[in-house]
Amino acid sequence: MTSLEHLPILSADDVERALTREQAAAALTRALRAGLEPGKDLQRSVLEVTGGQLLLMPSAGASAVGLKTVTLAAGNPSRGLPRIQGVYLLFGAETLELRAIMDGIAVTNLRTPAVSVAATAPLLTRFARPIELVVFGAGPQAVGHVDAIRAVDSVELADVTYVVRHPDRARGQLPPHATVVAADSTDVPVRLGRAQVVVCATSARTPLFDSADLTDGTVVIAVGSHEPDARELDGPLMAGAHVVVEDVSTALREAGDVVLAIREGHLHADELIPMADLVRGTRTLPPDRTAVFKSVGMSWQDLVVAEELIERHQRGR
Repeated sequence: MTSLEHLPILSADDVERALTREQAAAALTRALRAGLEPGKDLQRSVLEVTGGQLLLMPSAGASAVGLKTVTLAAGNPSRGLPRIQGVYLLFGAETLELRAIMDGIAVTNLRTPAVSVAATAPLLTRFARPIELVVFGAGPQAVGHVDAIRAVDSVELADVTYVVRHPDRARGQLPPHATVVAADSTDVPVRLGRAQVVVCATSARTPLFDSADLTDGTVVIAVGSHEPDARELDGPLMAGAHVVVEDVSTALREAGDVVLAIREGHLHADELIPMADLVRGTRTLPPDRTAVFKSVGMSWQDLVVAEELIERHQRGR
């Protein structure tokens, strides 16, 4: 039996200190280039419970097995509690002995921007000039994506605009001097027209903007939902873009932006591009056509990041 007394238990601060988003993106890239197949990942389970949802995200790799348990309680903010909470358990692959416990939300906040960077780094090289970035949302994923994109070697940010529903509330969550624009402002279409990269990291269930406001060649990253009936992007955007996903089968099951666009006739399943094709260099996309990366978050990503986390944590002790 594993002794909890000597077991590594990583808090959110420990996770943040042990691994950068850039290092996490590099670990994900190495895993895919080494042959990891996202389609072979174990499926997550979403269970409805009294207070909300319980998500179970298992993954089994060659050297480790992991399980992330996340709870989503919509009523928690009014109680002064986080809407999303979770824990990550890392086990050995052979013995299934518990190797580490980690803050599950910190792992998620680290790996989601890292996945986006791993998937889109080959696309970001299309921009020769400093990039104008528009971000929908003001939470940890919105800020985390800005930091992750800024760390990409090929990227120089000219300006970052956060688009939010309640600017006064959002300012306290954002970096000082951040440019914040209300979602209903007439300035939003103007900024979208200038943007090279757009990040959507919200809990929206309907499209955040009119894709007609974008210029051709824009890179759009959408990470806000993992439900088949929720979307951040409109159908016409999916019709005119190259659409990149973590795994085709998973996207067809969980990505509302994809599922609804297909249902409306804007997109076909055989047009979806697995991110592994871009990461491995077996597929390149023309820079004059808009590219969308739609992420729902997968268990293999957490496992890759968790293994890298514990290795670096123990190395730094």
